[in-house]
Amino acid sequence: MISPKDHLALFGLKWNPFAPDIPTEALWQPPGFDRFLFRVRHLAMEGGFTLICGDPGLGKSKCLQLLQSHLAKLPDVVVGVMERPQSSVADFYREMGTIFGVNLSPAKRYGGFKALRRRWHDHIRATLYRPVLLVDEAQEMGTDCLKEIRLLGSERFDSQCLLTTVLAGDMQLLNRFRLPELLSLGSRIRARLNIEAYGRDALMDYLEHGLQMAGATQLMTAGLKTTLVEHAAGNLRMLNMMAAELLDLAAQAQVSQIDEQLFLKAFSPTRPQRQAPKRAAGANESGI
Repeated sequence: MISPKDHLALFGLKWNPFAPDIPTEALWQPPGFDRFLFRVRHLAMEGGFTLICGDPGLGKSKCLQLLQSHLAKLPDVVVGVMERPQSSVADFYREMGTIFGVNLSPAKRYGGFKALRRRWHDHIRATLYRPVLLVDEAQEMGTDCLKEIRLLGSERFDSQCLLTTVLAGDMQLLNRFRLPELLSLGSRIRARLNIEAYGRDALMDYLEHGLQMAGATQLMTAGLKTTLVEHAAGNLRMLNMMAAELLDLAAQAQVSQIDEQLFLKAFSPTRPQRQAPKRAAGANESGI
């Protein structure tokens, strides 16, 4: 059996460029991310809501990973990550207390509400930065928890915000913001990164960036890269899954470069040979 270490040695890779756990510094930045990052960095001074939205497999979680890395480089910025967005309100307060270092009792929700805001006030006075909360898979959050985040951060009749919140989710989340119970939160989103299916150029840039950062620009032929891009349906996850399978097959075959022939072997359906139709009895060669 081929181990991951064998992959790296055979192909001269620093890491598997198609795996989910590549180093943050090697991540590809999608179009529009720089502008979105600038807005989020600005909002870390003011507070408010931002949104990363798109269909599954387009890189929303990686954008959060990039955001966390960039924000962590700012002096005095506190970045918290919510790990269980589907929690009940009681567990939501427990997790918020853990994230921001406040000992909260779920039985005393109002006390937790006041303690969190007091902690944020102290942080803002000392640093001028709002704490930042990153929430992945935010479409899983209950409506009550989303309302709590809005109310927790609101100060002085909604003229100030104590928290900067980045919500990342699929199109379900965007649709929920149009419903009456969450319309108020949806109207407060100050920056958006709407990720759509990628075009050919963006997918090629993503693929070549990953190979370059992993130290194996010659791993794939130009023809194979074009073939992968054309079959990825604009989706990064689809592209990675196909490329990862080809990497396994190439390692098993002990070849140092992956080409279109291996793609055909891996993904072309096996078709039974077509049989000639039987002629009716008495038919001549012309079929009459």
